[in-house]
Amino acid sequence: MGALHILLFTLISLTISIHAHNITEILSQFPEYSEFNSYLSQTKLADEINSRQTITVLALPNGAMSSVVGKHPLSVIKNVLSLHVLLDYFDGTKLHKISDGTTLSTTLYQTTGNANGNLGSVNITDLKGGKVGFGSGIPNSPLASTYTKSVKQIQYNISVLEISAPIIAPGILTAPAPSSDFNITGALEKAGCKTFASLLVKSGVLKTYETAITKGLTVFAPNDEAFKGAKVPDLSKLSSADVVSLLQYHAVPSYTPIGTLKTKKDPISTLATNGASKYDLSASTSGDQVTLDTGVDSSRIASTVIDSTPFCIFTVDNVLLPEDLFGKSPSPAPGPAPETSPASAPASPGPAPDASSPTPMMSPPAPPTSSPADGPAADSENSTANKKNAGNVNAPALLKALLTVSVSVIVSVYLS
Repeated sequence: MGALHILLFTLISLTISIHAHNITEILSQFPEYSEFNSYLSQTKLADEINSRQTITVLALPNGAMSSVVGKHPLSVIKNVLSLHVLLDYFDGTKLHKISDGTTLSTTLYQTTGNANGNLGSVNITDLKGGKVGFGSGIPNSPLASTYTKSVKQIQYNISVLEISAPIIAPGILTAPAPSSDFNITGALEKAGCKTFASLLVKSGVLKTYETAITKGLTVFAPNDEAFKGAKVPDLSKLSSADVVSLLQYHAVPSYTPIGTLKTKKDPISTLATNGASKYDLSASTSGDQVTLDTGVDSSRIASTVIDSTPFCIFTVDNVLLPEDLFGKSPSPAPGPAPETSPASAPASPGPAPDASSPTPMMSPPAPPTSSPADGPAADSENSTANKKNAGNVNAPALLKALLTVSVSVIVSVYLS
């Protein structure tokens, strides 16, 4: 049994070493980063950070934050702070052991699609003498910030380091913020969503979108191919009110970027939601892919048209059909009932059948092929138990594979 004990201890150690992290909770323990923490939440960068496994946050103390937040809109602040989130794990020891003394690290800003070349990268250079410098990945950019201290680490998962000053990439402070006069239809048409853009104009829903931008808006725009799908209803047969509801259903009255969608557990209300009807949808995540489910159909988020706080547009592959308008997904139609041939009836009445004999033309019930514990009721109980035991964070694929193999090993060791 010694091998079994060692294996179980290893599995428990691996499980404990894999932590979910919450950057808001981590930074809340350090009041000197309260402003930095607040803006991570306002820009939804906190959700993006929490949805990733291996990450380094370069935290700015309140004094350093003042040079950014006092002069720029939230969309620009988000761009700057996203440069302070590295998609790699660095702690104090690793910083001083950088190969060749310098490296470029990709940041969250690179994932927005707004960063060309190395604009979304950070140059980390070991300056010797105990100092490490940080600057934009654009060649010849100054190393205007330095490593101050280590704040918090969950090893190989998240590291929080303090740096002395903001990292500023060329042009990042002059990026225009979206406003109520943003050309929504122009952006949609350029992204291959001309049909959707045309419907917004004809129905008048475009004005609803434009009014909502300043307070926060997220649009899920079906591309032109989506409207050719077999499940898409004939929109000409819908009432004007239903068309409006359908189009409003494709927008959420809040800024909800990909990182936030990945962490959403509860139903998401849309512009069509009101007291009488839910008009909600749900989001699920597989890797980096986000899928929206309406209760009738589902669609993946295909691309980002714009993501600039407090407004974003995504394209989706299917038209989102709300359950409030189109009902639940239809159940498969039952197969045809077996027909009885007239020729099979007896020509003349025979003797009365014995009470123990099966009724003519009826087959006896098939014997059960499994125990009651394997039936639907047990499946339902197992499903319920699984839901109760499900965590908020998916286990890494490596751990899943290891647990699967380990169960087999434990059984074989126990039986030997």
